[in-house]
Amino acid sequence: MLFSEILAQITVAAEQTIHLPEGWGQGRALFGGLTAAVAWQHAHHGVATEQHLRSFTVSFVAPVQPGEAQLVRRILRQGNNVTQVAVEILQQQQVVLSALASYGRSRPSAVRVTDTVTAQVPAREHGPSFPKSRLMPEFTHYFDYHLSVGAMPFSGQTLREFGGWMRFCNEPKPITIGLLLGLVDAWPPALLPHLSEPAPASSLTWTIEFPEPLNTQQSGSDWWQYSAYIDYAADGYGHTHAHIWDEQGQLVAISRQTVTVFG
Repeated sequence: MLFSEILAQITVAAEQTIHLPEGWGQGRALFGGLTAAVAWQHAHHGVATEQHLRSFTVSFVAPVQPGEAQLVRRILRQGNNVTQVAVEILQQQQVVLSALASYGRSRPSAVRVTDTVTAQVPAREHGPSFPKSRLMPEFTHYFDYHLSVGAMPFSGQTLREFGGWMRFCNEPKPITIGLLLGLVDAWPPALLPHLSEPAPASSLTWTIEFPEPLNTQQSGSDWWQYSAYIDYAADGYGHTHAHIWDEQGQLVAISRQTVTVFG
């Protein structure tokens, strides 16, 4: 089942039950980028079309499993300029994911600082692709990667930067926030190259911000650039931020994560 087909199940109803399919595994849970996208899609149905997503924060409370999942949406506040939406995903009557979507309408302002971080990701041919191997997490088979910043996971290289290029193998539809969430979270945590052997790691919280409305003339099958940086890591937790650009080098998102690592 394609990523976009999973999101297409979600309707405008404030409470609904959907089916999360097999095939998108990430260790003992479903792929976090998919579950975050499900939460965003549900939130998005409750917001006026002239307001754009500015920030989306996700707390991965417990492993989400394939099967039935209940979606619950609450509009915390809906104003002329800003709308705040809370979404929860429940399984077996327990919250497994909680998210907050903050939408805002564009308006005139005397404050304008638009010089953005320049994409300096080396070209795709300068880095290896991730193998389509049974040793890789199940969900990664839906993506193409070229690692051109930093080192491979579990290579024992203590670099602070990590990233490269990514795209869906088969998502020809126009890009959406949901598809972009899948692309961004498809990258392993930037801490993993520091390890010399495989060990579990997962996102605890994730906030992603969108400085401009997403250009829907592009598709999920286009190439996108990603570069993450470790701000601090110790005691089994890491704090990272990342920038995401389109193929032309236009900044599309700023991502921040708190990651747990058991190694």
